[in-house]
Amino acid sequence: MRIYGMTDSGNCYKPRLLMAMLGRPFEHVEINSRDGSTRTPEYLAKNANGKVPLLELDDGRFIAESNAILLYLAEGTAFLPEDAYDRAVVNQWLFFEQYSHEPYIAVRRSYVVYPERAHLATPERMASLLESGNKALGVMEAQLARTPFLAGQKPSVADIALFAYTQDAELAGYDLAAFPGVSAWLDRVKALPGYQPMGKI
Repeated sequence: MRIYGMTDSGNCYKPRLLMAMLGRPFEHVEINSRDGSTRTPEYLAKNANGKVPLLELDDGRFIAESNAILLYLAEGTAFLPEDAYDRAVVNQWLFFEQYSHEPYIAVRRSYVVYPERAHLATPERMASLLESGNKALGVMEAQLARTPFLAGQKPSVADIALFAYTQDAELAGYDLAAFPGVSAWLDRVKALPGYQPMGKI
């Protein structure tokens, strides 16, 4: 299989991290939304939305959207429960990540990491992102006070999805010392077999 994505993108890191933890080989193809390569006719023929990551299967079919890729790759593994309720809880966290976490923590990180986005980082915008991101971290903190992983006793794709940008939250200006449960959870994810940091392909 082939994964098209940016090395320094948390969304692109998610499927790479899961593949590493599953011990499954893949080819990484660097496609960067910052240099226009996601808008070329060749790439748009693969993903009309012009975004990364994108998974290309061995048979030539494609799957876009990071959490959809996670669900596909995790099928039949310990990272995706078979029980309908347990699976719904995992999906609940995947939706939470996209709607209540990523739009704040990942966006605030992008303003810090990518110089071309710095002009968007007005004091008002940064304060708003900080407040909403802290709320998301608080939701995670409450859950992690009850269970070692977000969807229960065992790691799942919910943890993979939320780990990607939470591990960079301090870079984005969030104080993880205020969330000891989240900090301990980050360490538990890093201790899982096959773990690889974001920059490693």
